Amino acid sequence: MPFTLPALPYPENALEPSIDAQTMNIHRTKHHQAYVDNLNKALEGHADLQGKSIEQLCAGINGLPDAIKGPVRNNGGGHYNHSFFWVLMAPKGQGGAPSAALAAAIDKAFGNMDEFKAKFADAGMKRFGSGWSWLIKKTDGSLAIVSTPNQDNPLMTGLVDATGTPLLGCDVWEHAYYLKYQNRRADYLKSWWDVVNWNEVSKRFA
Repeated sequence: MPFTLPALPYPENALEPSIDAQTMNIHRTKHHQAYVDNLNKALEGHADLQGKSIEQLCAGINGLPDAIKGPVRNNGGGHYNHSFFWVLMAPKGQGGAPSAALAAAIDKAFGNMDEFKAKFADAGMKRFGSGWSWLIKKTDGSLAIVSTPNQDNPLMTGLVDATGTPLLGCDVWEHAYYLKYQNRRADYLKSWWDVVNWNEVSKRFA
C-alpha cells in the first residue's frame, strides 16, 4: 500500500506535560493508523492515484471519482493533517522561535505574537465539534488564520473557505486532548504553544 504511518520525531512522552504519552500513543497508533488503513483501502484498484503524494490527493480532491471522493477526503485529510501535526511540535524548549521573517509577517497580519495566538486559539475554540485551526500562507504571500471541519485542510481547493500553504495546524478533535483536559479545550490550546516547533514553521514559511 502506498501510505504508511510515519514515525514520531520524538518519544511519545516528549511533549509532556502539554500532551501526555497515553494520548500521543492512542492518537497516533489508533486514530492516525485508521486513517492510513482506510485511505489505502479507498485507493485499491486506483493505481494512478496510489502514485500521488498525499498533498496531491488533497489538492485534487474535487477531481477524484465520486465513489472514493468522500473516503479520500476524510481519510486522506486525516493522514495529511496528522503527519503535519506531529512534525509541527517539539519537546518544550526545543522548538525555537519564529524566524525574523516569519515574526515580521505575523506582526503585519495580526499586530503582534500575542494577538496572533489569541486569534488562532479563538478559531480553534469556535470550531463546533471536531476540526482544526490553521495558520496558512496565501498565494499573495500574506498570512491568514482559518479553521476547517473534520479532517479538511487548506490544501482542499473548492472545499474550504480559504486555501493556502499550511504553516501550522492544531488538532481540536476531542481525541487530541480529552484524556488530559476533558472538556477544557481552552486549556489544551494554551498549553499547546509550549510545544510548537517554530523552527519547522519558519522553514515552511521560507
